[in-house]
Amino acid sequence: MSSLTHHPGDHDRLRSDAEERLREGTAPPSRGWTISPDALALLYRLASNPTEAGEALKLLHELQTHQVELDLQHEQLVANEQELAQERDRYKALFDFAPVGYFAMTPEGQVIEANLAGAQLLGAARTSLVGESLAGFLAHGSQPALTGLLGRLRDGHAQACCEVQRTGEEGVVHELHVVANTSASGDSVLLIVSPSGQSPEA
Repeated sequence: MSSLTHHPGDHDRLRSDAEERLREGTAPPSRGWTISPDALALLYRLASNPTEAGEALKLLHELQTHQVELDLQHEQLVANEQELAQERDRYKALFDFAPVGYFAMTPEGQVIEANLAGAQLLGAARTSLVGESLAGFLAHGSQPALTGLLGRLRDGHAQACCEVQRTGEEGVVHELHVVANTSASGDSVLLIVSPSGQSPEA
């Protein structure tokens, strides 16, 4: 994957690439960079003096090369943005359409984000979950299990799991297996929810 991080030697490679593009006539279309009036005046003065015409050509070449460097940098920025957007969309699709329920929650248990499978397992519309307590979608007797799971994570456990139930239509009880850990930043909890007997650990 491309990176916007600059390393020693990047400028030298950019300069070399720009000069090669100028020699080959393959420089990218200009993005509208302009030469300042002071630079134009200096070029005119140098070019008007035969003994300094060589300096004028050198300066013109330097300005052309710098313009191509800017154009190449712009091309790379656009390519990086497109690649990042594609990567974001790919991970969003993996989250949204995963075969198990994925949830991001606050440490207190409020839903930040849920995928489609997670909403289906809870028998709720995806949009109705955000900002709500996950415990509120579980059978009353299962709420302490979820509270205990969150408590273990706050106590420093790397991972915690529990079994919970959800009462569906016509009183049908759905057994669910929950695996949770704290996000790398520590400001949210990540859950995987699946029907009991079909947990990811199995």
